[in-house]
Amino acid sequence: MGRGKIEIKRIENTSNRQVTYSKRKNGIIKKAKEITVLCDANVSLVIYGSSGKMYEYCSPKTNLIDMLDRYQRLSGNKLWDAKHENLQNEIDRIKKENESMQIELRHLKGEDITSLNYEELIAYEDALENGLTNIREKKASLFFIN
Repeated sequence: MGRGKIEIKRIENTSNRQVTYSKRKNGIIKKAKEITVLCDANVSLVIYGSSGKMYEYCSPKTNLIDMLDRYQRLSGNKLWDAKHENLQNEIDRIKKENESMQIELRHLKGEDITSLNYEELIAYEDALENGLTNIREKKASLFFIN
C-alpha cells in the first residue's frame, strides 16, 4: 500500500516537526551518498537545523572550497566578497609562516639539517650558543637568589 501525499507546510507540533526533520535529514544525506556512488557525482550538502546545529556531507575526494568556486563560476553568483578573499589570503599567509617556523624549530632542535648550507648552520649555531648563554645567566641568577 502506497503512502498518501501530504500537504507541504510548516508542522506546528514541535515534537512531530523534530521527528520529521530528523528522518528527512537522514534521508537526504542518504540520497546524497547514493547519487555520489551510483552516478559518480560530486555532491556537497550543508543543513542547518532550527537549533543552529550544522550537518554536512561532501562526497569523497571532493573539496568544499573547490565546489563553491565551481558553483560561483557556473552560476555567476558571488559567494566570496573582497573581505572574505582578504581573510582567506591572510589565513594562507599565516599557514605558510607557521610551516616556516616549524621548519626553523626543527632545525634548532638539530632535526632535518641535511638541507642547510654552511652559512645557515653557522647562523643556527650562533643563535643556539647565544640562547644557551642567556639561559645559563638566568639560571645562575635564580640560583644565587635562592
